[in-house]
Parts: sequence; C-alpha cells; structure tokens
Amino acid sequence: MKTRAITAFFFVAVMLASLLLGAYAFTIFFLLLSLFSTEEFYKLVRADGLKPQSLWGWILVVSIYVPLSLYFLHDAPSEVLLICVPFFVLIIIAELYRDLKNPFHNIAYTIFGVIFAALPFCFFYALGFMDGDYSWHLPLAFLIMLWASDTGAYLFGITLGKNRLFERHSPKKSWEGFAGGLLCSLLSAFVLSIYFTELLLFHWLIVSVIIVSSGTLGDLSESMLKRSLSTKDSGSFLPGHGGLLDRFDGLLLAAPLVFVYLTFVKIF
Repeated sequence: MKTRAITAFFFVAVMLASLLLGAYAFTIFFLLLSLFSTEEFYKLVRADGLKPQSLWGWILVVSIYVPLSLYFLHDAPSEVLLICVPFFVLIIIAELYRDLKNPFHNIAYTIFGVIFAALPFCFFYALGFMDGDYSWHLPLAFLIMLWASDTGAYLFGITLGKNRLFERHSPKKSWEGFAGGLLCSLLSAFVLSIYFTELLLFHWLIVSVIIVSSGTLGDLSESMLKRSLSTKDSGSFLPGHGGLLDRFDGLLLAAPLVFVYLTFVKIF
C-alpha cells in the first residue's frame, strides 16, 4: 500500500502539472502516454505469440496525434487529420514483407492496439480545446469525476459489496461498489458545477453518469483482455498499480463518449 500510495501521488502530480502548465505540456504528456500505452498493449499480445508491428503502430499514433495537436494549437486545416490514412494502409502492406504466421492477426492487433490504447487519449486531449482555446477545466473535471468514481467504488465495495457486478471478468467488483462510485462521482460533479461554469449542472451530472458507466465497462474490458492473455497486470510501469492500461482503463471508453456528448451539447 505504501508503494501504491507513493506511485499514485507522484503520477497524479505529474498529470496535474501537464494540465496546468499549458497546452504544450498537455500535448507532449498525452502524446507520450499514448505511445507508451500502445507499446504496453503490444507487449501483452506478444506474450500470446502474436507479432504486432510496433514501429508502424507508433508511427500511426504519431500520425493521428500530431496533426490533431496542430489542428488545435495552430489552427491547421481539418484536412491535416487525414495524414493518418496512408499509415493504416502501410500497416497492411508492411505485413506482406514479414513472412510470419497469422498475418491478419498481426495487422488486426497492430491497428486495434492504436484504437484501444491511444485513440481514447486523443479524445481526452480534445476535451482541452472544446471552446477553441486551451482550457484545463474539462480534462481536470473528467479526471476528478473518474477518480471519485474509483475511490467510491473501492470504499463501498470493500465495506458493503455482496452482489457481484460481472464475476466472469472481475470477481471483486460489486453492484454496491458501482453505486458508491456513482454517488461519489455525482457529488464531485455537483461541486465542479459551482466552480466550472462551462456546463450547466444537468450536463455535469450526465457527464458523470457517462464516466462512471463507461468507465466501469472500460475496466471490465481491460480485465477481459488480461484474462484472455492469462496475465494479472497489463505491465509494470507504475509500481503498485501495474501498467498504464491498468491505471487508465476507466478512461478508455469514457473519454470518447464524453467528447461526443459534449460536442452535441455544443451544437444544440
């Protein structure tokens, strides 16, 4: 627990610094996080005998993330986002020259690794630019609601948990923990609505529900991945916590859905 607490403290401090130090620090930190998380995914599936194309996977991540940052930071035309398309094609072409078994499995896991482990961070990154210029309010609020959910789920689950939520994929999760996580996240959303006025209270509460529901499903999905590969942790990058995917599993499904919801709120 001591190691876990120390790791959590320093990692949270680094994350908060990346948000508060401005758009460029935010950009660099989450680009690195995307790359490291993708490589962690590739290491997981390599243990199962698959051979994803790590180099081309990293290049694909960069070809998505860098144009996105140029679009937000320097008002680059939206067409710049299409730069990634040739790299999807090149991954298929590159497999022709590898002469390995299960080539389409390798292609599928190379591309899915980017979709699963990197693309969610792109959506999270985009939350910082919802109003045009960079603001740390929405990304920080997202993390606070997610952390409140995790904390509430743990405390309520430990003390009251009896009814299993999804025992096949996560034996320890309970409906009581889910309810506790939702309650804590909704309370944090209420407090956030007082200080961050970008959204009405109603929308903060909806975002909280999206984060808790999809965050729980993201956690279960990552557990399903690890169980299918017979491993306990996705990696060892964070002592006491496992890997990056273990730490950010709640963000993987939640960030894209929150971004889509807020985009439609902005439109209508």
